[in-house]
Amino acid sequence: MPRAVVCRELGPPERLRLERFESRALAAGEVRVAVRAAGINFPDILMVAGEYQLKPELPFTPGMEAAGDVAEVGRDVSDIAVGDKVIARMRHGAFTDEAVVTPSQLTQLPSTFGYIEGATFLAAHGTAYHALVDRGQLKAGETLLVHGAGGGVGLAAVEIGKLLGATVVAAASSEEKLAIAQARGADHLVLYPREPFRDAVKRITDGRGVDVVFDPVGGEVFENSVRCIAFGARLLVIGFTGGVGLARTNLILMKGASVLGVRAGEAVRKDPALGKARMAALAAWAEQGKVRPHVSHRLPLEHVAQAMRLLIERKAVGRVALVMS
Repeated sequence: MPRAVVCRELGPPERLRLERFESRALAAGEVRVAVRAAGINFPDILMVAGEYQLKPELPFTPGMEAAGDVAEVGRDVSDIAVGDKVIARMRHGAFTDEAVVTPSQLTQLPSTFGYIEGATFLAAHGTAYHALVDRGQLKAGETLLVHGAGGGVGLAAVEIGKLLGATVVAAASSEEKLAIAQARGADHLVLYPREPFRDAVKRITDGRGVDVVFDPVGGEVFENSVRCIAFGARLLVIGFTGGVGLARTNLILMKGASVLGVRAGEAVRKDPALGKARMAALAAWAEQGKVRPHVSHRLPLEHVAQAMRLLIERKAVGRVALVMS
């Protein structure tokens, strides 16, 4: 019998349980995927705590992305065959040995990726792409400040920012994280404990400031970012891992700046054409070897709470993956 991580009560990751379940028959238009790996994202942690905007009915299985093999296809399914290696995109339900999805949720695994890389690719890189291309409209020659550059979405933003021709300033909390960011293309490195990042940015840009801020941290990071931007800058709000920041609207006015919320998944649900363009670009870059997730930790499915703690305690560099036996 396959296994799944189950959330029966909201709270910390330690309340999650690994349970066995009976496989059900496929309905028309459904696909069964034998999951080989799943990626952990911060929204998964918020969802099991009841603090995310999406609140599934209890009990539910968390997990937004997975990779594996097509094990069975239902009636009326075309262009997908048993044995295909795929990435599955889900709102929840990925932390399991097998998942039942629709063809629209599947993407072919890039030939350059293994299952672990496939399972940690689309959430972070898709968010970074939507932020920098669709929302921020980052242009070649502009300067991009990436906060949390040692995290999964931050490293993705470093990679994509360089591909778009920007000068990338990576800010992170440790030398180890900055070393990975530099290996992924960052031009300038800012270590948070060493000096106030707004002073470092002003020094790096000769007082001009940056054109685009990529901020998955929030809190004081957002508030101080407003103080080191160029005229016409775009501040991209990705998340709030450091708390909710307060905008100084007088500074935004004086700089002619824009504050833009980034919800990559919701944007695609509102406008599917955005998703098709995003997937085409990311798939092409992956096949060309230009983007690749950095996975610092790989843990078995039964260690899901420990894996989530790595994100909560900022011990991960890049992504954390669950691996199924």
